[in-house]
Amino acid sequence: MSNPAPSPSTVSGEAVDVSPLLPFLLTARQGEAARALLSYVASLPLPGSDPQLLAAVVTIRAARGGTGNLTGADLAALRLTGPREAVQALRGLGWQIGDGIFDSDPAAPPVPVTVPELARETDHPLPLGKHVRSRVSGWTTRALSAKPVKKLPPAARLAGLFTAAHSTATLLGRFPADLPEACRSALPDLLAKGFLAEISETTFQLAPAVGHLAGMRPPTDEEKALRRPALAWAGPLFAFDADAWERWKTAATPALQRHVESVERCTRCAPAVERVAEGFMLPTRNTFVPRKVKIAYGQWKDERPDRGPQAAEFTVAFRAEHGHGPSFRQLGNGLGWALPRPVLGFAVSRLVANEWLTKTREVPWTLRPGTAAQQQGITLPTARKPAAPVPARA
Repeated sequence: MSNPAPSPSTVSGEAVDVSPLLPFLLTARQGEAARALLSYVASLPLPGSDPQLLAAVVTIRAARGGTGNLTGADLAALRLTGPREAVQALRGLGWQIGDGIFDSDPAAPPVPVTVPELARETDHPLPLGKHVRSRVSGWTTRALSAKPVKKLPPAARLAGLFTAAHSTATLLGRFPADLPEACRSALPDLLAKGFLAEISETTFQLAPAVGHLAGMRPPTDEEKALRRPALAWAGPLFAFDADAWERWKTAATPALQRHVESVERCTRCAPAVERVAEGFMLPTRNTFVPRKVKIAYGQWKDERPDRGPQAAEFTVAFRAEHGHGPSFRQLGNGLGWALPRPVLGFAVSRLVANEWLTKTREVPWTLRPGTAAQQQGITLPTARKPAAPVPARA
């Protein structure tokens, strides 16, 4: 692609004021989610920018449960070159979209759009929490309706999403490898309309007027403070020693040895042996929970009244596929709980305390339905109830 000659700016080595005119819309974590959304859309076998742009809007709305609502007015607002062809392309992927989507009457009811891949409970391609999904959805709407791009063709507006999501707090960015070719060809339009301040072969600068859309800014002090307790929980550094690991397993009980082998040999997890050894050999971590972690957990749990049954059901499905329980991180990722490590740890500990989950003492990868879940019929199949592993003897 031929690019216009670069104008003086930070990209070309000269300092300019690139401060965004409005506060950033996305946190660092939400920016990661926005880029994951766009990478997912870019990976879909779609024939052009029209269906890709439509897929981006549908995907973020359906990200959590697999179904999102879209109106004919929403479709019309995207100003696609061929809306019917775009819808048909998504149907070709197995997405379920009713013909009501073509009714542009503002009074027409929303049409549910189902994306089967996003309805999976495990191996979800976009494990987003409710709040993150909502913020990225709002960011998508704001970015597509930004004055410099709202009247441009679909390829340019999709390019606007990609460049905004990959722009740093200083409004500088590098084109991602999965940027669709049609979007790359539309970059001069973004430059001409003032969405971008400069482009080169591999980098770009977002214009300050849309700098609030940047998705790669660093965490704020508040976000850093929330994540910092993880250092206090991290415990001693672990240095893997293959001989020591073999001696530890030899000293373990037969039941624990079988459990370790189920984790080590899991083809679904394919864990590194160092990671498995660390999980089993490190002593129990400090259980002190900072107040800020408890506050963050309280705000998070209020949005998830069904977290107990959902977590228990997830452990049943996970065990059926893996032959062992999930780790705390696997549980959080599988349910789309985008939480800092200390908050996730506290959330799981509360599920255990409230008997939605249970585990075998401090043995990792043993999460399973607790008494409260069993009372609601959420149990492991009888065939998958071997004797629970116990810790190695001292």
